[in-house]
Amino acid sequence: MTSKIRKVVFPVAGLGSRFLPATKSIPKEMLPIVDRPLIDYAVEEARQAGIEHFIFITGRGKGAIEDYFDHAFELETTLNERSKKDALEVLSTTQLRHGAASFVRQQQPLGLGHAIWCARDIIGDDPFAVILPDEMVRHERGCLAQMVDAWNEKGGNIVAVAEVPDDQTFQYGIVAPGADDGRVAEVKGLVEKPAAGTAPSNLAMTGRYILSPEVFEKLKEGNLGAGGEIQLTDAMAETIGNVPFHAVRFEGERFDCGDKAGYLAANLAYGLAREDIGPRLVELMPQLNNGLKS
Repeated sequence: MTSKIRKVVFPVAGLGSRFLPATKSIPKEMLPIVDRPLIDYAVEEARQAGIEHFIFITGRGKGAIEDYFDHAFELETTLNERSKKDALEVLSTTQLRHGAASFVRQQQPLGLGHAIWCARDIIGDDPFAVILPDEMVRHERGCLAQMVDAWNEKGGNIVAVAEVPDDQTFQYGIVAPGADDGRVAEVKGLVEKPAAGTAPSNLAMTGRYILSPEVFEKLKEGNLGAGGEIQLTDAMAETIGNVPFHAVRFEGERFDCGDKAGYLAANLAYGLAREDIGPRLVELMPQLNNGLKS
């Protein structure tokens, strides 16, 4: 077992049905935030946290993700012939080191837990990270890097959490906290999408995990949870008491890009932060305001 978090799993096999018809032919993870797809931001966050091996759990129709992180020889040749050095430099940031990426197909849509289980042979006995690409966190120090800091101190399982309104807890996996220093809380229990009024707290898991390999022993049992799927939350809950388990309140601005409004908000926030287009967006704001009034 390694003493470093070297591997990350990206579950990217989902249908993206909330973004139809766009996702009829484009993977949800390839939808752009300004000029980079969601999955690229997730990979960048993992790189910043020291990740060395990137595991993508894909499905049918997701080939564009693998192509994105590969060389595009025809495009690169044309850009080179036209001396488009800036464009070539931008493309170079999308390429992963040779042998650093693995693509595994989830052959049936059996839930997030099943998607993670599909990575078991590549993960082996190492602790590993999981990033859900449609959850974005904007901060100069990425969410996963903040979690790695906590893992270096606490070990075991780490989940990222954020406080959500009480009337929205039924949409999330919710943490039952124990000892809590205001930033890192001990996890005493987990509930996946609790019924209204039954949540043990308003601390919702937000798509970032660091997990010990013991979770695979629970996932292989194939027990069905909420929605008739194999839930990662249920498997993690069964490890409580066997391995240390903590929740981290991360710093940064969170965007739920699985939601159309959250996706548009992320585009605005990232666009406004860009030196090349931010000022122009500010100029266009009156048009947006007029649209709201009409």
